[in-house]
Amino acid sequence: MSISLRSLILLPIWISMAHIQQGGPDEKEKTTALKDLLSRIDLDELMKKDEPPLDFPDTLEGFEYAFNEKGQLRHIKTGEPFVFNYREDLHRWNQKRYEALGEIITKYVYELLEKDCNLKKISIPVDASESEPKSFIFMSEDALTNPQKLMVLIHGSGVVRAGQWARRLIINEDLDSGTQIPFIKRAMDEGYGVIVLNPNENYIEVEKPKIHVQSSSDSSDEPAEKRERKDKVSKETKKRRDFYEKYRNPQREKEMMQLYIRENGSPEEHAVYVWDHFIAQSAAENVFFVAHSYGGLAFVELMIQREADVKSKVTAVALTDSVHNVWHQEAGKTIREWMRENIVSITLQNCCNWVSSSEPLDTSVESMLPDCPRVSAGTDRHELTSWKSFPSIFKFFTEASEAKTSSLKPTLTRRSHRIKHEEL
Repeated sequence: MSISLRSLILLPIWISMAHIQQGGPDEKEKTTALKDLLSRIDLDELMKKDEPPLDFPDTLEGFEYAFNEKGQLRHIKTGEPFVFNYREDLHRWNQKRYEALGEIITKYVYELLEKDCNLKKISIPVDASESEPKSFIFMSEDALTNPQKLMVLIHGSGVVRAGQWARRLIINEDLDSGTQIPFIKRAMDEGYGVIVLNPNENYIEVEKPKIHVQSSSDSSDEPAEKRERKDKVSKETKKRRDFYEKYRNPQREKEMMQLYIRENGSPEEHAVYVWDHFIAQSAAENVFFVAHSYGGLAFVELMIQREADVKSKVTAVALTDSVHNVWHQEAGKTIREWMRENIVSITLQNCCNWVSSSEPLDTSVESMLPDCPRVSAGTDRHELTSWKSFPSIFKFFTEASEAKTSSLKPTLTRRSHRIKHEEL
């Protein structure tokens, strides 16, 4: 906003303050109110009164965008990438437009998980009543019956939902880098069952009911003069509040309230719930986790809550720029040791964290904590770490699975040789 425009906006208020300050004591209250108003006004927010309505399309076609054969979001008519600044000097409106498109992207990815990846959408809690809030996860047909391998995918925090790594990448780059679909398809091709968690779907939003406050004039016990004075103060307060609100929220968006989903009210709760009701019940001998950003913290919390079960069932964990902290989360010594120790006495760990770094992919990165080994994801962009480490993660899981299988064979072979020697 230019200086001249700012001055024009504030000039009437400054003039009013100058006139008021020349008045008597009664005017001091008005001066205080105006000063309070000035302190509350965000000059950029002040311009909201000129915003177009926050009324956006509910389909990709309505936005005039579509994904091309490379999975890139492009304008249907121009072929250009998505433009954030659709309207100049209307950042808030542009942000709301971006968020509206993001909600459509979320539904689009859900459709891809079901139609393109052949995953099933499973409602949770599993025993939810008809009326209570619900969430859902996605699973392959053989997720609970596959006897060999199960892969579990956990995204990070924020606006992302099941099947996504980063909304920004989906909109500005492509579906491969921004979604979990490449992981799901390759996992299924290599014989894994798959479970896709949805840790950010913690509540549903409903419109907040309007509360009608009984007018003080209904209090017949009060003297008429006192009642009139209170009513006058109440009206002045409401008038001042409406004046502030006119600038703070000119679009008058609906006030919403959150109804949390039972046993899934946070990413950590969600991870434990899916473990107890699905992963722990699966037939897979080897369970593998891929957890990005806050998903890594959710996994560590799962280990804290279900340490023995996780250790007995999980073969390897791939973290991508995880934000977990074993000290702040108060992970016990045995958990810290498991996260950094080798699988069956070879140079392969139970856990590895591919972190954002300018070093080449898989280059060792020093860690200050007694934690799982850290290697470079081959990118310094946090949101790209899962996609860039994609081939290394599958190699890591294959080697971990082979190491676990082969670890039993030498023991059996040595025992059989000992028996034959004793017989001789």
